[in-house]
Amino acid sequence: MPTLATGTWANSPRRPARMNHRGARACSPGFTLVEIMIVVFIIGLISAAAVITFGGQSRDTELDKEAERLDALLDYAREQAELQTRDYGFRTNRVNYQFVVYDPLANEWRAVEEDDALRERKIPEGLLPSLVIEGRPVVLDSKWPKIDDHKPQIMIFSNGDLSSFEWRLTRQESGAVAVIATDEQTNIRLALPGEDKLLTAAERANTSR
Repeated sequence: MPTLATGTWANSPRRPARMNHRGARACSPGFTLVEIMIVVFIIGLISAAAVITFGGQSRDTELDKEAERLDALLDYAREQAELQTRDYGFRTNRVNYQFVVYDPLANEWRAVEEDDALRERKIPEGLLPSLVIEGRPVVLDSKWPKIDDHKPQIMIFSNGDLSSFEWRLTRQESGAVAVIATDEQTNIRLALPGEDKLLTAAERANTSR
């Protein structure tokens, strides 16, 4: 057979070059299953963060918190009235609200000084209260009158009964509204913004389970 200058056979079959499998994988444009799972996981985290961020912005937590606080305080004041067999009351203006108690010795209403939970509280800026008593709207001023007899707008009697009322707290910018009201059995009920049904504290606790 003819030979070349290099000493190899001219018609000898050439062996195909072996492919470096590691190099082929390194240069391959595809992704491994692990890499795909990592990418999906990262996308999931980003999506969850976006939902939390935008969902949180749509909920007025300050309004919710203020309405839930007053709902709890009204229930607490009612309990104290029954336990102590004393008449309590609630009153509000456009800036503050407070609980009062009737002093039979002095024959007058006064602020509740012996119980810090029932102290006077400031309504957060941007929240506008409105009050209806026995079906009649109450005109709320920006501050307490100069000659203040602490007379309540809502009565909380020693037997646990309350005046019929509806107290609304409205976010001025968005118009979101929270409502606290009594029903025919004088149960205190609350509806937060976006809720179409007034619930008692017990009903709300059951639905959240």
